[in-house]
This record gives sequence, C-alpha cells and structure tokens, in this order.
Amino acid sequence: MSDRFDLSGRIALIAGASRGIGEAIAHGFAQHGATVICSSRKQADCEKVAEAIRDAGGEAISAELHLGELSHHDKIIDMIAEKYGRLDILVNNGATNPYMGPAHEAPEGAYDKTFDVNVKGPYYLSSKAIPLMLKNGKGAIVNVASVDGIQPGKGRVIYGMTKAAIISMTKGMAKEYGNHGIRVNALLPGFTDTKLASALKKAPGMQKFMDENLAISRMAQPEEMVGAVLYMVSDASSYFTGQGMVVDAGAII
Repeated sequence: MSDRFDLSGRIALIAGASRGIGEAIAHGFAQHGATVICSSRKQADCEKVAEAIRDAGGEAISAELHLGELSHHDKIIDMIAEKYGRLDILVNNGATNPYMGPAHEAPEGAYDKTFDVNVKGPYYLSSKAIPLMLKNGKGAIVNVASVDGIQPGKGRVIYGMTKAAIISMTKGMAKEYGNHGIRVNALLPGFTDTKLASALKKAPGMQKFMDENLAISRMAQPEEMVGAVLYMVSDASSYFTGQGMVVDAGAII
C-alpha cells in the first residue's frame, strides 16, 4: 500500500514560516518529501529555516511575503509559477494580534492591521494561489485559525473575530472549489508556545487555568500541530474538506 502521507513532488507555500507553527510545518512537509517555500515578511529569518531543511536533506527556498501587502502576493505566486509551474499546497499561517485589552478601548489602527493580516491577507493569497491549483486540477489549502474563532478569549475580541472569519472563509471556499479538486480546511490550535502567545504564557494564573480547563494541562509545542496539517494536505484526507480541526488538549469539548 502506498504511503498516503507522502508529499513527494509537491510544491508547498507556507506563509508565516519563520518561526512557531509555520516553521514546524515547513520541516514536517519537507520530511515527507515536499518542496517547501518558506515565506514571511522577514526573508532572512525564513532563509534560516530553509537552510536548516536543506541541511537535513530536504528541498526548500525562502521568499519575502507580508500577508498584509497584496503586491507581495502577486510577486510570490508569479515566482512559484515561473520556477515550478505548479502549486499543490498553501498554508495560510501568518497572523498578528497587536492589541489585547478591553474591546471598547481598541485603537482603529490595531483593528485595521489585525484584519489586514489575519483575514484580507489569507483571502487574497488563496485567491492568487487557486488559479495555479485549478490549472493542476487539484490542491490543498490549510488556514491556521484558532480556538478563539469559536470561543474568543477575554481581551482578544478583535483577534477572535478575525479567526471566526477565517473559519467561515474555509467553509465557503471548500464548497466553491471542492468539485475542482481543491480541498480547504482549517487548523484551530489551542494554547501553543509561540511568540504570538507569549503574553498569555506569562499571564498570572495561567497554569491554574490550564489545570482546570485542559485535559493535558500544558501549552502545546508547535511541532504538535504538524500531524493535523500533514493529514489535511495529504492524500490521507482526500474526502476531508470544509472542516476546522481543533487541536487544543480538550479545552473545547
């Protein structure tokens, strides 16, 4: 029986691959045979990830991509089309959360930036990637949302709104492109030890909260998200689309 998790010959673009969950996904894909394009707004940081993948025997390059800058989308998709002629996998992982606090005190600038990066960016990057996938007759998109998109946390109203939008976008695009061979799913991580979650990690009473609310009372490591994403982009999930896979140690049951 063939390995249905094998990604050999597939081209994968990962937005937000310079650290955290995106970096872990990049390594995981490469280990399963994919050629990985590691991208973020700081290409130098992505090049370190790509170099580590190459040193381990995988195939990877780096590219600059600011999700909130639509001109970057055209540039990277054009590069992929010219260099590889195809795109099989897109992971929309980049996100920001510049404001945490009472909803009524949120600055308009923070609201706009959060929506530009977390919603507008993945929507338009997917829109640019889909024609390449249509040309191929298949593809897989994974949008990294959050459990906040289902159950928003206190002080994170705007962030939760953006992740709810990503979940809705996932469902809509899955219905629109499923019969064209393109599957679209979402990863909903719980508390994960990343730079974005650093403020939560240091919050007073965090361990007590995890003890009382999680079946596994610790934060996840980014590597613990890779298996779910690998499943969603591989042939193992060929009948799986429009879903949000929650990986949160049982916080939402």
